[in-house]
Amino acid sequence: MEAHPDIIKLESFINRLKRIGIDVELFGNYPWVYLDKVNGKKITSKYYAEHGFTIFFRSARHDGTGNFTNLSIIFNEIRQSLKEINNEGQSNSNSN
Repeated sequence: MEAHPDIIKLESFINRLKRIGIDVELFGNYPWVYLDKVNGKKITSKYYAEHGFTIFFRSARHDGTGNFTNLSIIFNEIRQSLKEINNEGQSNSNSN
């Protein structure tokens, strides 16, 4: 059985980030898929929803028409999270 096209898109997104050292965790509440964590850091921002940072919207149709919300905004959020992680690491090393 072949994977649903939406799942293939999301797996590709996760795997491409993983190749450059970025680990993302997602969670879903149909039809939304949210960015939950970036390199272990919990995402608290909200985008397109009250419950989380929406990165993907799955269509009610089962023909693979789901799409990412806005890749520019998604990558900006990922970059911001990575900066915060880096800043936290620097402040911890400076306090030692």
